[in-house]
Amino acid sequence: MDLDKAGQKRLLDLNEIEKIRAMAYDNAKIYKDKTKRWHDKKLPPRQFCPGQFVLLFNSRLKLFQGKLKSRWPGPFQVVRVFPHGAITIKSLKDGHQFKVNG
Repeated sequence: MDLDKAGQKRLLDLNEIEKIRAMAYDNAKIYKDKTKRWHDKKLPPRQFCPGQFVLLFNSRLKLFQGKLKSRWPGPFQVVRVFPHGAITIKSLKDGHQFKVNG
């Protein structure tokens, strides 16, 4: 009988640990959202104008870190500005145009 009670108590403890882990995950997510909102509120809005020269951040280099490799190819020229921060840029090397999020 004592082993059955110990086994049941262990199962209850495992369930409690799972509940505590889920609560900790939710709290971490809430904290992350709050800090992101605070950080984004402090950032000044970026305004791009046609004809302006910009650099492009290459996010693929985050995966394959190169110490001396530049993460900012460019320069590019802003061709058109769309609502909600999207812009069309043109490469000065080959004239290729593409749309990016500003």
